[in-house]
Amino acid sequence: MPRIWDRFLTEQDRVLDATLPRVAASDGGPGRSPALLLIDLYRCVFGASCEPLLEAIERDPLNCGPAGWRSLPFIRELLGAAREVGIPVIHLTHSEAVPEPWARLRYRGLPLTSAENAREHDRWRILDDLTPAIDEIVLEKSSPSGFQTTPLAAVLHELKVDTLVVAGESTSGCVRATVVDGSTNRFKMMIVEDCVFDRTEASHAIGLYDMHRKYGDVVPLREAIEYLHGNH
Repeated sequence: MPRIWDRFLTEQDRVLDATLPRVAASDGGPGRSPALLLIDLYRCVFGASCEPLLEAIERDPLNCGPAGWRSLPFIRELLGAAREVGIPVIHLTHSEAVPEPWARLRYRGLPLTSAENAREHDRWRILDDLTPAIDEIVLEKSSPSGFQTTPLAAVLHELKVDTLVVAGESTSGCVRATVVDGSTNRFKMMIVEDCVFDRTEASHAIGLYDMHRKYGDVVPLREAIEYLHGNH
């Protein structure tokens, strides 16, 4: 089956890929106790409407343009399936206590006015379509990996989770960092290809390739949903 990363691989990459086996920590398949992990799905990533990427980043450098909007229906479907079967849902989001460099640059390091504070707060609010339910966990992070600066590992152990089904952004940034740390912590990682996205096509594709070879299983949405229903 063709994969999204195929067109970015060199001939040597293809030979190497066929010669060396995957070494993903999830080899042997996913576990029996999954949780859904949604990473950094806040408003500034999407903007008020779907715009071409180069126009969108003029309004906000964190905007992912059409890639985010294309993924959104699939993320909603995955979240709906997770809620239907009753697995834990964990939302990772940006800690407003640590402003992004973009914000510091935009306001030149000056104290923010009340209007600017309100605008910054709104940028980091989780998208309305994905608002956490009252029984879902929200963790604020101040580093790319969700396992750093948060109690995520402790929460997962308390819930007896062995597999993380991952959606969100950016594929090459916070998603990859979280997947690597999840694998390091011996969780089985399932990255849902339709439900992760990035600003850069090449980074997105090769990020998925790296994660699939080394740290987890990159699967289509249908396979992820079948897995969730098969465990409950």
